[in-house]
Amino acid sequence: QVQLVESGGGLVQPGGSLRLSCAASGSGLMYYAIAWFRQAPGKEREGVAWISGADESTGYADSVKGRFTISRDIGKNTVYLQMTNLKPEDTAVYYCATELAGLGSLRPRQYDDWGQGTQVTVSS
Repeated sequence: QVQLVESGGGLVQPGGSLRLSCAASGSGLMYYAIAWFRQAPGKEREGVAWISGADESTGYADSVKGRFTISRDIGKNTVYLQMTNLKPEDTAVYYCATELAGLGSLRPRQYDDWGQGTQVTVSS
């Protein structure tokens, strides 16, 4: 089981930026796929971005393409989500999750271990 800890959330004005971090326990980050999901009140959890284990290929939800970037630092066992040009509709609790098969997708059911989440609020 991989333990994940998210950080970096907060309150930001529309148009602003935040960088979320997801620190993973153990040393298997190079094999897992890791994704970021978000869940707003009253809505289903949705996939935001993923990065695969082996070749670092990435995928994004249409709603965040061109604004969010997922990356990882193997040495620090950490995955990041750089968020720019934030909009009020980006407000949600953001979670990271690991997929042990390493393939990556935006489907929550494909993921094995989850963090506790970090709140992102975009408001003026």
